[in-house]
Amino acid sequence: MLEELKRETWEANLELVKRGLVLYTFGNASGIDRAQGLVCIKPSGVDYDELQPEQMVVTDMEGVVVEGSLRPSSDLKTHLVLYRAFPSIGAVVHTHSKYATAWAQSCRDIPALGTTHADYFHGPVPCTRELTDDEINGDYVLNTGRAIIERFQGIDPLAIPGVLVGGHAPFAWGRTPHDAAHHAVVLEAVAEMAFMTVVLNANAGVSQALLDRHHFRKHGPNATYGQR
Repeated sequence: MLEELKRETWEANLELVKRGLVLYTFGNASGIDRAQGLVCIKPSGVDYDELQPEQMVVTDMEGVVVEGSLRPSSDLKTHLVLYRAFPSIGAVVHTHSKYATAWAQSCRDIPALGTTHADYFHGPVPCTRELTDDEINGDYVLNTGRAIIERFQGIDPLAIPGVLVGGHAPFAWGRTPHDAAHHAVVLEAVAEMAFMTVVLNANAGVSQALLDRHHFRKHGPNATYGQR
């Protein structure tokens, strides 16, 4: 079942390790088959060195396992909330990458300070509010997803394909598992650059015209970057 999606999602998980975004068993990637309403996600607590495509867990949109002998990632409910709220996305990645997590723990958006950021994120990468005690002590993983959706009111999730969860860590997404992993890697890079920039110049900024020029050369109907 969903063998191609399992392999793509497995590869996305390994990309997080390759790029240094996860330690030990931290983090996870998932992908969705919209036609069947099924999700493939990393099994909980399995070491990346041992992870195989056939170990990816398949669930329905309610989180019920329909294939696989292992338990799905403990972050599954957050992924499912994002899939339900953002119908344009096809994959979700969660990491605890160093710099993006530092911004999340500081409860600060990552400001759009230059063209590297603009190539992928058309504006600041938003940080959610911190969850209340009741939300934490209740259905914590579900409420994490709800906080993301709350923060993304009025924001196009494909224009800003990532978020920081206040006090926690980043999530990223894309149309495919490869795209989601790619965005997670870039999110960490721009988080590091933003940190260095504000240390060097607390008043740093960049014009909206320059941000727009770089974003739309890669995105939208008039994109000019790359080959036809």
